[in-house]
Amino acid sequence: MHKITWIGAFLLINNMVIAQEGKEVPQKVDRPKVENRVRRSVNVEPLSPKKLWELGRVTAEGLSKDGSQLIYGVSNYQFEENKSEKNLFVIPVNGGEAKQFTSEAGSESVLKVEGDDIHYMFKGQIWKKNLKDGNSIQLTNYEDGLENVKISPDGKHILFSKAVLLKPYYSPNKYEDLPKSNVYIYDNLDYRHWDTWNDGKFNHPFVATYDNGKIGEAKDIMADEPYYSPTMPFGGAEDLAWAPDGKSVLYVCKKKFGTEYAQSTNTDIYRYDLASGKTTNLTEGMNGYDNTPGFSPDGKMMTWLSMKTDGYEADKNDIYIQDPVSGQKLNLTAHWDGTVNSYTWSKDNKKIYFVAPTKGTVQVFELQIPANLKNMSLPNIKQISSGDFDITGIVGEVKDGLVVTSTKMTRATEVFMFNFKSKSLSPITKVNDQMYATVADTKVEARITKATDGLDLFSWVIYPPDFDPTKKYPTLLFCQGGPQSATTQSYSFRWNFQLLASQGYIVIAPNRRGMPGWGVKWNEQISKDWGGQAIQDYLSAIDDIAKESYVDKDRLGTVGASYGGYSVFQLAGVHEGRFKSFISHCGLFDMKSWYGTTEELFFANHDLGGPYWDKANEKTYTEFNPSNHVEKWDTPILIFQGGKDYRVPIGQGLEAFQAAQLRGVKSRLVYLPDENHWVLSGQSAQVWQREFFGWLDETLKK
Repeated sequence: MHKITWIGAFLLINNMVIAQEGKEVPQKVDRPKVENRVRRSVNVEPLSPKKLWELGRVTAEGLSKDGSQLIYGVSNYQFEENKSEKNLFVIPVNGGEAKQFTSEAGSESVLKVEGDDIHYMFKGQIWKKNLKDGNSIQLTNYEDGLENVKISPDGKHILFSKAVLLKPYYSPNKYEDLPKSNVYIYDNLDYRHWDTWNDGKFNHPFVATYDNGKIGEAKDIMADEPYYSPTMPFGGAEDLAWAPDGKSVLYVCKKKFGTEYAQSTNTDIYRYDLASGKTTNLTEGMNGYDNTPGFSPDGKMMTWLSMKTDGYEADKNDIYIQDPVSGQKLNLTAHWDGTVNSYTWSKDNKKIYFVAPTKGTVQVFELQIPANLKNMSLPNIKQISSGDFDITGIVGEVKDGLVVTSTKMTRATEVFMFNFKSKSLSPITKVNDQMYATVADTKVEARITKATDGLDLFSWVIYPPDFDPTKKYPTLLFCQGGPQSATTQSYSFRWNFQLLASQGYIVIAPNRRGMPGWGVKWNEQISKDWGGQAIQDYLSAIDDIAKESYVDKDRLGTVGASYGGYSVFQLAGVHEGRFKSFISHCGLFDMKSWYGTTEELFFANHDLGGPYWDKANEKTYTEFNPSNHVEKWDTPILIFQGGKDYRVPIGQGLEAFQAAQLRGVKSRLVYLPDENHWVLSGQSAQVWQREFFGWLDETLKK
């Protein structure tokens, strides 16, 4: 099939947005009409795994001080070298041509915008470049590099993190005369996390004087404390903040060690005073996750995100506000039946905008800041965006709206303007427009099913390109992980619904019990009930869509990862002949052995009820344990397992594969020794996709 060239697509699009007299008139362009005309002019093909990874991955890096310019990053994957290359670009927020800002080999990320100067991180050092002209200037040359950097408001101090060796867990540190030994020795839990064994080093925040790149002697503000800040395994610069006056720093930390650390989510926000060296716990008595500290633009109010329950990582996430002078604090979202992803202040200090999942999407909400916190009056919360898209983050506020990042199931992240008056999105970046002009459309629809308890169950249904309702299609039930993760209009580079549908499958993705966006009760209902109502929700969804004439009931499959992989294993024993093929990625197979090897025990204790030796949890380890239903396995199953997955360790995949083989069930194990709970390598991801779709071709499509 003839394919349009990159330059050809560029010329086709641009010829349509240039007036006859040669002047650009982007404000008059109807982009959907332009895209349709382009599609009619070129040959389009279904999305392929390779083309998916050829898309540019867009990150919003920040706005110029006047809000007129957006700085954003684009990462492009280089298959031959099996690595990603990221560069920075600048584009006018109100429309115009994007200009490449950096081009060095490596990845850059914006640190701060100061006038027309962009300070950015590159290879662990701080660099500076003017927005309008000039060359890149390296400001720092700090030994071993800098991580999670924050410059003080007055520019006189720098805050950053680095790992500090505090415990001799690793044998060369414990036995200096045996430098070539490779042994780990532990007396407590927290011996490994996510994909890394604990070598006795702990992330710590450091403070030093700073003068235009010159860094003074750095002080460890958590000296000798065996705790992590930024937090493990995913904490970053958002765990560190400067107070508006530059006299103190805030940091997030879970000050627990060993076995106690592994069973708790009680992070707190601490303030370290530069002059006195004194540390104060600002969230003492708040027992769940406390993180993302920030201040109002005028510096008068502090805000942060907080969960109530220790050990419950998916608890309702609330926005707290506190007057640092009086100490008065208030939960601004206590009365709201939802959970917050992230937030930002309005420029006038009167509002907070936040993004949160709701009814199968992620949208923008706003709340008014109470005039007097002492009155304890809770603000009105209003959803201000809506549509079949996700708002994945707020970059900042400009004159007429918010600059945001957004995705759809059929479009990767781009940066948009959300207009306050029209309540609509308009694109600022268009990094992947040319690529999508060559990709066949996949229709996405909402569907409501009655669950077994009579409640409405929402699902997204994704149809193949050129869907014909007079034909019959193999259909996949997608099982989400988490288990308290939302299935929304997100865009994944592995579990990609557009890619699944583009291979000729109908995909149904239910918002089953446990997913946020449908109220706190719905979200909590899955805890201690993994094999109960959530599994029934999955069966209700597939049974409902199977009634459609275009669904081939003889070719139904189920796919999923993590809790979704658990769901696949569980369904394999209870599906009663519905499915013809299963695919599980890093799924939990035996709950006893999983409890004995996973690293974040707080999650297992909350969601499973606790250890297997506690009889109160018997149902979790019997009826809701996939390994207890293996005698009913009779359906082909493909099992993916990462070698560095410590969240769902390797034994889970191996046990499931061995059980299937000994049962005489057609099965395949795909072992990824260098991957963790995810697949991050581009070439390994291509192998993953080929095995995934090859299996479906063997067992379902034909």
